[in-house]
Amino acid sequence: MGTTTPLITADLVAVDLVAADRTEVTRRLIDLLVAAGRVSDGDGFAADVAAREAQMATGMPGGIGLPHARSEHVVAPSLAVGKLAQGVDWGAPDGPARLVFLIAAPASGDADHLQILAALARRLVHEEFRTSLLEAPDAATVAQIVTREVVPS
Repeated sequence: MGTTTPLITADLVAVDLVAADRTEVTRRLIDLLVAAGRVSDGDGFAADVAAREAQMATGMPGGIGLPHARSEHVVAPSLAVGKLAQGVDWGAPDGPARLVFLIAAPASGDADHLQILAALARRLVHEEFRTSLLEAPDAATVAQIVTREVVPS
């Protein structure tokens, strides 16, 4: 992992996100990545994420959506997080997602993206981790919690 670009920063977190469905949630998170200069082509990356979601829904128990894709449009490995005011169906058996983590990995960075996904999934099984994110007052706090718990030091 490059030490130059942190995986997640406050400007990649959307709190109180309101969206109709998972496509809109994903699009809003991609817009954050584009604005931060981490994704060069939002539409291209959106298509890659949609293709990945079509293979298998990435909803997880506990109200989690975990969309992810490797893409030539991704400049640096990144994690965008959305906290939803109202849950959105993400294909999980236990109901809608209120926390969505969009993992953006460069096409060349295979191991990086799997490492991030695995670390995040390990943390997400813990209710305290999910609750701390849902109760975080702002984007900076969400970024700090994720960095502390997920990013390899």
